Amino acid sequence: MEPAGAVLEQHAVAINDGKIEAVLPAPEARQRYPGWERIELPHHALIPGLVNAHTHAAMTLMRGLADDQPLERWLQEHIWPAEQRHVSAQFVRDGAALACVEMLRGGITCFNDMYMFPEASLEAALAAGIRSAHGIIVIEFATAYASDPADYLRKGLELRDRYRDEPLASFCLAPHAPYTVSDESLKQVSTLAAELDLPVHIHVHETAGELERSLAEHGMRPLERLRRLGLVGPNLIAVHAVHLDELEIQLLARHSATVAHCPSSNLKLASGFAPVAKLARAGVNLALGTDGAASNNRLDMFQEMRTAALLAKAAAGDAGALPAHTALRAATLGGAQAIGLGERIGSVVAGKLADLTAVRLDAPELAPCYDVASHLVYAAGREHVSHVWVAGEARVFEGKLRNNAAEALDARVQLWQNALGSLAGP
Repeated sequence: MEPAGAVLEQHAVAINDGKIEAVLPAPEARQRYPGWERIELPHHALIPGLVNAHTHAAMTLMRGLADDQPLERWLQEHIWPAEQRHVSAQFVRDGAALACVEMLRGGITCFNDMYMFPEASLEAALAAGIRSAHGIIVIEFATAYASDPADYLRKGLELRDRYRDEPLASFCLAPHAPYTVSDESLKQVSTLAAELDLPVHIHVHETAGELERSLAEHGMRPLERLRRLGLVGPNLIAVHAVHLDELEIQLLARHSATVAHCPSSNLKLASGFAPVAKLARAGVNLALGTDGAASNNRLDMFQEMRTAALLAKAAAGDAGALPAHTALRAATLGGAQAIGLGERIGSVVAGKLADLTAVRLDAPELAPCYDVASHLVYAAGREHVSHVWVAGEARVFEGKLRNNAAEALDARVQLWQNALGSLAGP
């Protein structure tokens, strides 16, 4: 990812104390580091660990709960009732544990989460050894987790203080959406973001209905409302951002904001087609996210790269829109920069943390290979991930998980399936 578009052949990465010490030709590496442990991957591409810039990890327990339904019905008749009845710290811990196993096996080394009981999601992430950013939730209505906006903020900030020195954890302010958070709460988020230098992770401009509601209630579109409240800036992670006009695209670019594009979720819920090619041309930082498994069914960043690239071409009427290298950057360095970790992860550069993913390219379905980046986006899948390292520690080795994160998970998931089953279906 740095320098952009580069592919280094027959190279090695030297890792020391969790960091990348050097990136250099393999013969030179053998001479410079003769006594070091060697892992040889002759038929692989070594890439930065994938960064899932937007998800609701615990909702993995709702995978397939209510598919093929309009957004409003899906939320009101299935998802919200399921959350009201069942979401607890244990639900989030088990759902996030399931998500972490899926993500690690798919080459994801970092995810940006937004959900209730973030401490439970964080505990699951640490147990799995995956890097994670957790939302300090803000929403106006009470849930099992908190009673009001002040309570959400208090609990989230206390969690941040408690894990301030945890190297695998970071935090974002996470107001749910403009239509579920008041001006007063958004102003408080803006103040905290400036004081603490935290990203602001928010759903915005996801559906046409959201825009109509904002015009009726506030006399302006949601992004303009966020701008007036001081929230449009380099720390903004605008999730979905499907319905944008030219002025809004320029606004995001001018303020160095990020769009977390979730193509599969947008397609499944019929939210629309984000203007990704225009955003990229304008210089907006692009990141990719899976959204939750309830509205995607897969926490699969290879799928998101491919869908994002193909969808951008069709929507723009331009086969050159969002080329493979750009999609790969969005899935790695773009996401890292969005959550404030661009100086630490997201590219294979000396001095950065060794969050790495190896993808095996010698399967018959991947032959022949003329362009590695093209193959990673258009041909390879998460099933080709062979090794994953987080801060230099192997989490997946030769296709097998290297910890006990999945231990007893099947039984716990079956219990939740039995509990939520009555809310499934049409």
